[in-house]
Amino acid sequence: MRTHIHILELMSLWQGGLQKLQVFLVETKSQFIFYFYFVLSPACKDLVAATRDRKLNTFIQVSVVHPAEHILTRYSSTEIVEGTRDPLFLTGVTFPPEYPIYEETKIKLTVYDVKDKSQDTVSRSFLGCTTFRVGDLVKSKEQQLTLTLRTSDGGKTVGTIEVNLVKMGELEDEETDHITTDGQDQKCALVRECTTAEGISGKDNLPSLNAVLKNPICKLYRFPTSDNKWMRIREQMAETTLSFHIPKELINLHIKEDMRRNQELKDLGELAPHWDNMRKSVIAHCDQMLSMYQDTLAELGKHTGSSFKSSCSKGEKTLEFIPINLHLQRMHVHSPRLKDALYDVITVGAPAAHFQGFKNGGLRKLLSKFEAERRNTGYQCIYYSPENTAKAKEVLSNINHLQPLISSHADLLLNSASQHSPDSLKNSLKMLSEKTELFVHAFKDQLVRSALLALYTARPGCVLKKPAGPRNSAEEGGDLQHQDHPSQIKRQDSIPHHSEYDEEEWDRVWANVGKSLNCVIAMVDRLLEKDSVSNIKEGENDPSAADCNVLHTGGDWYEQLYPLVITLKDCMGEVVTRAKQSMAFVLLQELACGLPQCLMLTLRRDIVFSQALAGLVCGFVIKLHTGLRDQGFLQQLHSVGLLVQYEGLLSTYSEEAGMLEDMAVGISDLQKVMFKVIEAKSEDFLPIITGRREHYIIEVQLPAKMFELLPQEIKEGKLLRMYPVLFNVGINEQQTLAERFGDTTLQENINQENLELLKEYYKLFTEKMPPDCLPHFQEQNDLKGLLENLHQNIQAKKRKNVEIMWLAATICRKLNGVRFTCCKSAKDRTSMSVTLEQCSILRDEHQLHKDFFIRALDCMRREGCRIENVLKNVKCRKYAFNMIQLMAFPKYYRPPEGTYGKADT
Repeated sequence: MRTHIHILELMSLWQGGLQKLQVFLVETKSQFIFYFYFVLSPACKDLVAATRDRKLNTFIQVSVVHPAEHILTRYSSTEIVEGTRDPLFLTGVTFPPEYPIYEETKIKLTVYDVKDKSQDTVSRSFLGCTTFRVGDLVKSKEQQLTLTLRTSDGGKTVGTIEVNLVKMGELEDEETDHITTDGQDQKCALVRECTTAEGISGKDNLPSLNAVLKNPICKLYRFPTSDNKWMRIREQMAETTLSFHIPKELINLHIKEDMRRNQELKDLGELAPHWDNMRKSVIAHCDQMLSMYQDTLAELGKHTGSSFKSSCSKGEKTLEFIPINLHLQRMHVHSPRLKDALYDVITVGAPAAHFQGFKNGGLRKLLSKFEAERRNTGYQCIYYSPENTAKAKEVLSNINHLQPLISSHADLLLNSASQHSPDSLKNSLKMLSEKTELFVHAFKDQLVRSALLALYTARPGCVLKKPAGPRNSAEEGGDLQHQDHPSQIKRQDSIPHHSEYDEEEWDRVWANVGKSLNCVIAMVDRLLEKDSVSNIKEGENDPSAADCNVLHTGGDWYEQLYPLVITLKDCMGEVVTRAKQSMAFVLLQELACGLPQCLMLTLRRDIVFSQALAGLVCGFVIKLHTGLRDQGFLQQLHSVGLLVQYEGLLSTYSEEAGMLEDMAVGISDLQKVMFKVIEAKSEDFLPIITGRREHYIIEVQLPAKMFELLPQEIKEGKLLRMYPVLFNVGINEQQTLAERFGDTTLQENINQENLELLKEYYKLFTEKMPPDCLPHFQEQNDLKGLLENLHQNIQAKKRKNVEIMWLAATICRKLNGVRFTCCKSAKDRTSMSVTLEQCSILRDEHQLHKDFFIRALDCMRREGCRIENVLKNVKCRKYAFNMIQLMAFPKYYRPPEGTYGKADT
């Protein structure tokens, strides 16, 4: 089915009648991300006020009369325009393609005068109304109607309204003329438009974008520029299927990882009573957690309907792994004299464990407290540092990954030998050598040696002898304590040595793998050398003799290599058995030292990370699609990595402080995520996750035509690094309390730490990228100045210093990064922030007329995508602020009157 239609073809469909177009749209809409829209953007002239001295504050209510029903349905309305008889409405009223509009459909426009916007129900009085058939607009000359507004009895004329048909993204004749800021020459529009995805990089990327985006909402505006021309803005918001797909994939990985860990604990072998009881307790707790993950995955599998989690559901247990209110917020700008531009922000509720609660703080505090308590464990278990437990998990992961690979390559080597294929034999040996060397290197760590001794002392019947001389604690991999049963437990500074334990044995076992590989290599070299000499001699006497030699000697190669390969596998198996048991013993100590807190913290961290990862994957996929034809960005992606900047609006008071602590850890944990772009082999373009808790790889699938646009390094599978940074500035009334009576240290520390991370990324960027890689309006000196300005603002410790967020966002955009904006629910404060950012960009980059900045801001907040987001979440078009709260907000973060009030958060 087609996914692209030329504008001339669309025009012919319009001329053939809206019913024909509607059928076409219904048939094709499943192929689009953002479909064709009808956008009604009326403008009034010469309105008549009830009293001569009154200044009008007007808005237009749009209603629809469907032909078959003859029922008037209120559909939407414009923003309120104050103090003029010729209101210039900047906001279009959008009808999506699935909305049933036909030639006979009537649209009624009713103009109201607003007397008091501050009330919950806006106080208004009727001015006039008019009705028109959609078919009349489409068939009219120049596709424009001038309509007369009349009083309710149809008698008195009170003004006029104009409606035009306009194409987004294409200049029109009237746009070359100057306009006046009072709106006298305004042209208003019925806009129909193609998908945003098509505007980015052609129709070929639509299937893969369709896999991750759905349920789009579109709003259009026309704002005047500083040189009195028009620019068009298309604001879009879409849910993502990744809200549920990523958490389900992640939980599935957790289940597999935890089942494997539990089995490794069971495979530790016979242990002394104390250690065996410890193991049983740990396994029992782990089985309970595993069951909970399985139940959660089963519940998520039943979920149907919406692909986003509303703010009202943030405390639901079955949805705790799902990000809150995750959306793509996009602004597409078409200026008369500037190149079209796209600006994306991912909006999502702060990753946090709401169901778990914040009574004792968030992850940042809880992890620090847990680690301190674990260090002071008096007698129950052996203490290993977080670095060593992470190392143990890495060793186990390497074992599970490399052992089957080596075994497979060894079998391929024998298969090549049986076929007497020199080239195949060389290639198989090369792969076997590389993987085996990686395998041997994985155990080149003192932790394995020390853990083997610790495990030996935990075996039944082990009697500890007098310790040998002091050993360096760093060599032993951390502070350890050992015992064979509780009565002998005491804290020790070094590993006790048992007279029967041979420390050299591990070295011999470990070294045997390398020796076995060397034997295989030597034998292959010998076989190839003999074969080469034999072929030369026999070829000189009889050219056909060489072929006969293959038949006679084929079995010799296999027979001579087989015992060496079996020895290699046996040596490897012995190493694997010992290393697995020793590392499992380390993990046993980690779990036993903090039951049940350790597992609860793991759960909390998994929940927060799941929410953060879903947003990150969405941001990466969108950024990859928009940057496919930007060679500088693609080079930056594989040479440096991707900057991911999070803007937090949480306070450091009460529960939100705990949310911020969760969020800080969750975003920091994204450093262990790497991306890989692969060519899709099917129509399923959803990302694939592999790995374990300490290291994940996200495989993003692209269709063949898009995949070919990538640099060779990315096509060959180079892993792409992420550089997440978080800057937070609380802006609400709770932050006022924190600043006056509480503590803002958490926010200050987070901002300072992440400033250093941002500086590190910039340093890496300048080292690896050419000076001219950034867009022409972005200079290196500009970035240096912005970073220094950000540094000064963070050091200043100024109250509610929102300039920190503006600077961080600007730096992120200039460094081709992905932007995130987060508050508790991504609904209210987030809406104020993204609309402010959009209007600031229009002012600073696209010459928005200075007199229209506040009006544009109010338009987006009152009628734009973000108020639709509020409706989606709480079934009410009210931001959850009250007047007292807003008095504490920075000036530009306050919504227009009439858009806020009592609502659920």
